[in-house]
Amino acid sequence: MTTATSTSQNTSPFPFEFAPQATQDTDLLKELGFFPGLKEILTIRQVHALEHATVWVLSEFEKTVTTRGDADNQLGGMSTEQGFYLYGDLKTSDLRRAVPIALERITCGEWDLAVHPRCGTNLSVGILLTTGLALAASALVPRSPVVQLLGLGVAATAAAAIAPDMGMIAQRYLTTAIPFNLEILEIEERHDIWGQTAYFVGVRWRD
Repeated sequence: MTTATSTSQNTSPFPFEFAPQATQDTDLLKELGFFPGLKEILTIRQVHALEHATVWVLSEFEKTVTTRGDADNQLGGMSTEQGFYLYGDLKTSDLRRAVPIALERITCGEWDLAVHPRCGTNLSVGILLTTGLALAASALVPRSPVVQLLGLGVAATAAAAIAPDMGMIAQRYLTTAIPFNLEILEIEERHDIWGQTAYFVGVRWRD
């Protein structure tokens, strides 16, 4: 899932090299296809990456969203194995133009389009880090209320400092994958599973 402003820039550094192979998910399915749900997981990872790439491309289009005061409108997104939904003020024509561009760019080497600093993955990682460090601090420091409070403060500060980078790494290596196997089927306005109006980009897996 993604939430992105219209002025985001893809500048996040990564600590080690990332070089995806075009057949990596296809090969994985050939080797481990007997695991139930594996194809669905791989598909959602690729859809998630295409969702992010689309948001990046939309952010480059002028007047993609309606300006409201400080021009800080946001697009929200949700990925499924059938495609992804986008929420916000945007034009269907812009979305239809952006998705093919995003798919071409991300599969032709612009790997960084797969991750986004405002993705929900970052929030989840932040929560996990904060909880884990808080529990560790509580277990390791003396039981004095003051010391416990200080320990929790240090844990929260440390989690806040490292969560953004850890979230981006989690996106890159866990929750997204370059969409080498996706084919665009449809781009239309529809209702999501909760009945909310959204823009849907339907895709299918191709070997």
